[in-house]
Amino acid sequence: MLFAVYADVSGTEDVQSGSRYPNRRHAAQNPITTRKPGSRVTPGPSDVLSVDGLRKVYGEKIAVDSVSFNVQRNEIVGLLGPNGAGKTTTINMILSVLEPTAGTIHIEGFDLARRRRQALARTNFAAVYAPLPGNLTVSQNLRIFGMIYGVKRLTERIEALLDSFELRAFRDTKCGVLSSGEQTRVCLAKAVINQPTLLLLDEPTASLDPATARDIRNQIRRLAAQGTGGVLWTSHNMYEVQDVCHRVLFLSHGRILLQGDPKTLPAEYGKENLEELFISIAHEKLAVDREGPA
Repeated sequence: MLFAVYADVSGTEDVQSGSRYPNRRHAAQNPITTRKPGSRVTPGPSDVLSVDGLRKVYGEKIAVDSVSFNVQRNEIVGLLGPNGAGKTTTINMILSVLEPTAGTIHIEGFDLARRRRQALARTNFAAVYAPLPGNLTVSQNLRIFGMIYGVKRLTERIEALLDSFELRAFRDTKCGVLSSGEQTRVCLAKAVINQPTLLLLDEPTASLDPATARDIRNQIRRLAAQGTGGVLWTSHNMYEVQDVCHRVLFLSHGRILLQGDPKTLPAEYGKENLEELFISIAHEKLAVDREGPA
C-alpha cells in the first residue's frame, strides 16, 4: 500500500509557494462553526481539506456513511472513534487508496477524483501500520520519497530533516533495526519531506513510550503552527487528543455524531472528560441530534 499512495505525485508543480490562497490566517482567527453532523461542506479559501458526503459501502456493509468535515490551515483536527468506526477507511479514501462509493474530497481546492496528481502532491501521511522499507537506511528512504515527490534541492531538504527530527546519528542505519520511537521520527520526516499542506496521521504515537510520544506531539504541534497546512490525526489516547487537537470529530458506525473543542466538548454533553465522552459514544451509542449544546 505504501508506494501505491505515491504513484501519481511525481513530476507535479512546486507545491510550496501557496500562491493560490494569499490570505492565510491561523485557525484561531478562523473560528469553526459547528455543523450539524452530515451537513454539506463547501470548500473554503482557508480549507486544506474539505470532505463532503463521503460514503464507502462494501456489499451490504456501510463503512463510512455521508461524512462531511473540513480541516483549515494551521489546524490539528482529531478524528476519533472506536475500532471499526470508519477512521482508517476515511483516511484511505483521502489518500486515494480506496475509491469512495459517493461524495467528494477537495485538497487545497483540487477535486481528488478529477485532479488526483495535484491533490496528492499536497498530501502526505504517517501511520504505525505503514513502516518504511526496513532494508533501506534512513537517508535512502528519505531520498526515495523525496524523488517520488520531485522535491527540489533534495539533499538540503534531507539534511534539514535529519537535524529537525534528531536523526543525524542514524542517517546510515537501516530503518528495520531502529527502535519504535526512532522509526516514528523517520516516518514523520518522510511525511513532511514535500512540505505538505495536508498531513494525515493515523495513530502515530501508538507504540511509543510516554516521553517519546510527548516529543512527537510537540514536533507535530510546531509543524502545524509554523507551516502552511493542516493535520488530520487519529488516536485512541484521549489525553493526547486534548493536548494537541484544536477540534475533534467523533465517528461511530461510519457517521460523525458530534464535533467541537476537545477541552470544552465533554462538559457540553455532561461528561467529566474526553475519555468519558468517547466511552459514551462507543458503548452507550450516545444520540446526538443537535448542532451543539442546548
